[in-house]
Amino acid sequence: MPEVLKAPLAVEFPFTRSLGPVQSAFLTGLRERVVLGVRTVDGRTLVPPVEYDPVTAEEIRDLVAVAATGTVTTWAWNHEPRRGQPLDTPFAWVLVRLDGADTALLHALDAPGPDAVRTGMRVRVRWAEERSGAITDIACFEPYAGDDTEVTVHAGEFDEPVTGIVAPARLDYTYSPGRAQSAYIHALADRRTVGERCPTCRKVYVPPRGACPTCGVATSEQVEVGPRGTVTTFCIVNIKAKNLDIEVPYVYAHIALDGADLALHGRIGGIPYDQVRMGLRVEAVWTEGARYPDHYRPTGEPDAEYDAYKELL
Repeated sequence: MPEVLKAPLAVEFPFTRSLGPVQSAFLTGLRERVVLGVRTVDGRTLVPPVEYDPVTAEEIRDLVAVAATGTVTTWAWNHEPRRGQPLDTPFAWVLVRLDGADTALLHALDAPGPDAVRTGMRVRVRWAEERSGAITDIACFEPYAGDDTEVTVHAGEFDEPVTGIVAPARLDYTYSPGRAQSAYIHALADRRTVGERCPTCRKVYVPPRGACPTCGVATSEQVEVGPRGTVTTFCIVNIKAKNLDIEVPYVYAHIALDGADLALHGRIGGIPYDQVRMGLRVEAVWTEGARYPDHYRPTGEPDAEYDAYKELL
């Protein structure tokens, strides 16, 4: 049985967003150990706050402080915490309706086990020791046996308010390429580039997908393409990527390898970034032990005519 290829992959990027006046006040309040909600036209207090009434869609900015104590309205036990979650030991996800609020806030509850959690139990905020103006300023909730409800009167105005946040987004998964792309990857290990030809339209797709994207029929006939190709279009990258040791600016291009009917992408090197152009003839450059080309460099051939690659743009 042929080897089934698989590899762990992570898609990660930091999402930067600015905050409106309501969210700015809410997050700045957490930094100062104050929980703020927003009052709707019909008198309900929403926590977390929103900028528009969910019923009338009217803009709302009437901030009101609520207590750091509350009641669990529902919960679920988390047996195996994952990376980036509030606690590194088993805990409960809980919806907590803070005293003074009419909606519930989702967060973690630090409890010794599921038998210690119940709907209706009283809890309070455990504040993080270091706070920066983020939901993580609430480290978690903890069981609370007291019956006092302390609400701090606050107008929602702070010195040095938080005006923006960076929210990291990450997806971890295991990728298995399947038959067609496995053959493509194995060929790259031998410094060959292999595509598959559609039995109907006769186009050669690289990388192969196992089916023709135009005709929708299965492909199985392997065709070796390249090793040279033509730059069909490109972009100049001016922002340095995390964990990528390439100095900016550099060029990333779509490259139509000779014999292929679909352009693949790759980095262009061996030429100043401002001299890369459509129609430039290039070839793959491999590094010792690599399983794929490091970059593509000019071959020195005359540029390809536009008509030769216009259908591949």
